[in-house]
Amino acid sequence: MERYPAGAAGLLEVDACVVGGGPAGLVAGALLARAGVKVVVLEKHADFLRDFRGDTIHPSTLEVLSELGWLEAFLERPHDRAETLTGTFGGVRFVLADFRHLPTRCRFIAFVPQWEFLDFVADQAAAYPTFALEMNAEVTELVRDGASIGGVRALTPSGPLEVRARLVIGADGRHSKVRELSGLEIRDFGAPMDVLWMRLSSRPDDPRDPMGHFAPGRIFVMINRGAYWQCGYVIPKGGIDELRRRGIEAFRAAVAEAAPLFQGRVDELASFEDVKLLTVAVNRLPRWHQPGLLCIGDAAHAMSPIGGVGINLAIQDAVAAANRLAPILRRGSPTSADLAAVQRRRELPTRVTQRVQLAVQNGVIGRVLGARTPSRPPLALRLLGRWPFLRRIPARLVGIGVRPEHVSADRRASSPETERAAP
Repeated sequence: MERYPAGAAGLLEVDACVVGGGPAGLVAGALLARAGVKVVVLEKHADFLRDFRGDTIHPSTLEVLSELGWLEAFLERPHDRAETLTGTFGGVRFVLADFRHLPTRCRFIAFVPQWEFLDFVADQAAAYPTFALEMNAEVTELVRDGASIGGVRALTPSGPLEVRARLVIGADGRHSKVRELSGLEIRDFGAPMDVLWMRLSSRPDDPRDPMGHFAPGRIFVMINRGAYWQCGYVIPKGGIDELRRRGIEAFRAAVAEAAPLFQGRVDELASFEDVKLLTVAVNRLPRWHQPGLLCIGDAAHAMSPIGGVGINLAIQDAVAAANRLAPILRRGSPTSADLAAVQRRRELPTRVTQRVQLAVQNGVIGRVLGARTPSRPPLALRLLGRWPFLRRIPARLVGIGVRPEHVSADRRASSPETERAAP
C-alpha cells in the first residue's frame, strides 16, 4: 500500500485525516478516497489483531459492501452465518430474532473476526490512489489554527509526524484520544453489567446458531466460530474481582453450569489470563464536532454489546459522513453547519438504539443478574414464542437498524452546495 511521502520535517498535507483504523475509520477513509478526497488513516497499532472485538457484520453493512461492489469478494472469505438468534430462559428455547424476512440482499449476520474485516476493507481501499494507511501512528496532539482544528501530531517508528488536514475525523473508539484532546463533553448512561469473553473448543456435532442462556444470576452467550466457540459470561458491573477471588476452578464450574455443552471443555481455561474483560459502557457526546473535527462511531457514542450493533452504527456513521462531506472536502473545508448536519443525520439512530439497549439492560439483564430464584420468562420473550412474526421486529432493529445509510451512487456526484441543501 502506497504512503504519501511526508516532508523532511515529517509534515503531511491531506484533505482529511482519520484517526483510528477500526470499522468506522477505515470505511470512512475508503469512502472519502473513493470520492477523490485525499485521506490518510492513522492507526496506533502495528496490526488489527485484537481478540473479542465486534465480529458481527450485519445485513445493513453487507448492503453497504454490495453497493460498493465488494460483497462477493468479502463473502469468499471464511465466515459463519446466522439467520436467527436464539436463547434459553429457564430451560425453554426461544427464537429472539429471525433475519430471513429482511428486505436486504443478505438475510443473515456474518460472523468474521474483526481483523479479517479490517484487512479486507484496507485491501479494497488501497485501490484508490488518494487513500493511505499509516500503522504504528499514535496521535498525541491536535494541531489548532486559532479556534479551528487543522490536523494532528503523531508518533511513528520513523519519528514525529504532523498531518495538516481540512478535517480530522475521530474514529478511535470508546477510549478516544481525539475526543480527550478536544475536550468534548461526554454523557454516560450507565450499565448494570460487564462481559467476560473467552474461547472454548468446538466439535463437529455442536449446534451452529448463536445462542444465549438466561438463568438466575447469570447470562451466557455462545457464538460458534467454526474452529472454536466465542463465549461471553455476563456479570454484574464490577463483579470481576469477586470472581477472581473465588478462583478459576469456581469460574470453570460456573461456566459448565451455565452451558452444560462445555462440561468437558472448561479445563481449557487454564487461568484468568484466558478470560478477557469488556467493561460495558453506554454513552454519547451531546456535540460530536468542533470546527475542523468530527467524531464518529464509538468515539461519539459507545454502545452496549446487546445485539452486537456497535460496529453497525459505526459503519453507518462513516457512510453518512462520507456522503455529506466528500463533495465539500474536494473543494474546501467543511463548516460547522456541515459537521452538525452529519450529527443530526446520525443522532436519531444513536438515541433510539441506546434507548432500546438501556431498556433491555434495565428491564431484562439487570433483573436476571439480580435474581436468585427461577422466574417466568419476560413478557417480551413469551410474546416472541407465541407469535413468530414478532421476531421480525428485533431482527430489523439488530440487522438493519434505524435509518440505514446507503453509499452515494456517483463517486463525485454532488456539489458542496447541493450537499448542504440536502435534508
